[in-house]
Amino acid sequence: MLLHPQFDPVAFSLGPLSVRWYGLMYLLAFVQFILLGRARIKRHPGLLSVEQLDDLLFYGMLGVILGGRLGQVFFYEPAYFLMHPLEIFAVWQGGMSFHGGFLGVLLAMLLWTRKHQYAWLDITDFIAPLVPLGLAAGRVGNFINGELWGRVSESSLPWAMVFPQAGDLLPRHPSQLYHVGLEGIALFLILWLYTRSVRPRGAASGVFLIGYGVFRFITEFFREPDAGIFGQSYSISMGQWLSLPMILIGLLLLTMAYRKRA
Repeated sequence: MLLHPQFDPVAFSLGPLSVRWYGLMYLLAFVQFILLGRARIKRHPGLLSVEQLDDLLFYGMLGVILGGRLGQVFFYEPAYFLMHPLEIFAVWQGGMSFHGGFLGVLLAMLLWTRKHQYAWLDITDFIAPLVPLGLAAGRVGNFINGELWGRVSESSLPWAMVFPQAGDLLPRHPSQLYHVGLEGIALFLILWLYTRSVRPRGAASGVFLIGYGVFRFITEFFREPDAGIFGQSYSISMGQWLSLPMILIGLLLLTMAYRKRA
């Protein structure tokens, strides 16, 4: 049985300015988006320019941060933030909802495509392989902070870990790392290989929705469930409820994409 390393959430300080690991993980996510995006442009030239990619990232950053925070507020902790409204802006403390960030990015991409006269699904297909490693970076940030720990596990599990932040000394699944492996690395490999060839419009977006939804549904069985607006449940968690529509919409998108091509 392992003990969580209890990292200092502050990576370094510059005078009165403290730079947190969680913020650095977001920076890493945005950097890898640019690097992978440029590789995608070289592989499939003609869709976007490097300058447009940079502009796309700016819109995406706003969508992630605003949507992710508002998702945490409305999906998971509405009562708490109603009592502490100023803490909504304390994003450096953690507390970002993927599903809220996902909706925020979809809206941001819609605004970007209207501005630049692109088909929305062409852009969501383009960015689909660029997202998973960014998600993995965010989950590493969760692990460093010792938050979003897993459910209680058998002490015989070799990688079972005690998270002091949980308020007990019980062995738990390091579920943050499960998220890294499945929704991050595995989903990236699937999408990167899938998009090596030209696919019908909407197909890559569909694969992303299905892949993320399925992987998130699985990892939620090992993660201590959040309370959410439906209350805390060890049967079907809030994260699983929010993942089900992603899977269904992904299946619909993928089916429609290949039917249109046929």
